[in-house]
Amino acid sequence: MSAKKNSAMRFVRRRLPSGLFWIVVFSLVVLVALSTRMAFVLLRPVPPRLVAMAMYPEGSLNAELVKRYREVLARNGIDMKLVPSAGAVESIARLRDAKSGISIAIVPGGITNEHDSPELASLGTLFYQPLWVFSRGRPLQSHKHLHGLRISVGPEGSSSHAICLRLLARVGMIDPKSAVLLSLTPSESAQKLIQGEIDVAIFLDAWESPAVQQLLSSQDINLESISRADAFVALYPNLNKLVLPAGVVDMDEPRPPTDVLLIAPKASLVVRKDLHPAIQYLLLEAADEIHSEPGMFHTADQFPAAEAIDLPLSPYAHEFYKTGPPFLQRHLPFWLAVLVAQLLVLLIPLLAVLYPIFRFAPIIYDWLERRRVYKLYSELRQIEDEMFSSSPGRTQKVFVERLDQLKDRASRLSVPTPFEPHLYALRLHIDMVRQEAQKPISPQE
Repeated sequence: MSAKKNSAMRFVRRRLPSGLFWIVVFSLVVLVALSTRMAFVLLRPVPPRLVAMAMYPEGSLNAELVKRYREVLARNGIDMKLVPSAGAVESIARLRDAKSGISIAIVPGGITNEHDSPELASLGTLFYQPLWVFSRGRPLQSHKHLHGLRISVGPEGSSSHAICLRLLARVGMIDPKSAVLLSLTPSESAQKLIQGEIDVAIFLDAWESPAVQQLLSSQDINLESISRADAFVALYPNLNKLVLPAGVVDMDEPRPPTDVLLIAPKASLVVRKDLHPAIQYLLLEAADEIHSEPGMFHTADQFPAAEAIDLPLSPYAHEFYKTGPPFLQRHLPFWLAVLVAQLLVLLIPLLAVLYPIFRFAPIIYDWLERRRVYKLYSELRQIEDEMFSSSPGRTQKVFVERLDQLKDRASRLSVPTPFEPHLYALRLHIDMVRQEAQKPISPQE
């Protein structure tokens, strides 16, 4: 193979002038290098081996879910770093900051929007995340009883804190001036409410949350129904009304004694738009594995869903919900699929170079071969012009010698068969000029 390549190279070098040959070689190398660089920059064929995801405080469902996401990605050779966060508000702020390193978070609706977070995209909704209002002792006869009480509304930077102050305070359920508002995590809220250290715990979390299950099962702890739930849903389109059936926790007592109305946004899997497509597909596969089971408020395969609540759906999520994972990731192990994708990306610059070469090579080759013959024609024309413009009586011996040399060069010139007629014509024309050169040139001529 090496001998053939060297032979081909010698052929090319013989056909092209030395300077032009090296210019062509250098241009091809530069073109391939630039095309390869652009392909890698624009298509980003190599996914990172480390990604970071925001994790909310222990005791929340989020803390359990992100660990499962880490396990799924670890099976495909991706290490997921879990970065502690107070909640969704803080996570969105850090997602928007490219320097924070966090590129993934689970965020309930109503925390941000496309205008405020243009660099973020959604991979779809995952589950309902109700707003729970737990009280100690006797059930609250009216939400006006929340005034003056010790109320946990979630840590600052959490979705619970933001929604409590924005929604419940707006309708008079919480008076920030009279109530003692505490920034406790769901786990801390559950413990302190059971121990009687606080009066009310309000937080946003899913049915499966350890804190929710602990409070639902505890004696003397009441789950309050959200009055005017329909009004909340009408005013805030990102909210949904849910009903927790009576007796669903304990049918003997029953607990809860009556149906409980809840309001709930849907939680979405949010990523930075510049997160590598292969990682986004892995996250979508993980979401399908983790969230497709039925739950208290949703049926099997209802989630993950191709819903854009506050942020636009990622184009890769669009494709995933239509056709599933990409062909390579569907049929090959993750890193093998990535390797094949890299090879395909490498082919792009090669094809970009080879296509015009194959497209225009015949034209260029034809021009080069004709040029070799026409170059001798140019010399013949120059000799002929000098011969007819020579002074009277000048010997024509020098022209004959030059024409003989030119004919000798033409005889030794090797051209492909299709171009031989041009070479024969050149020799004939040289002979014709030589015959003229042997005649004396009169002054009138």
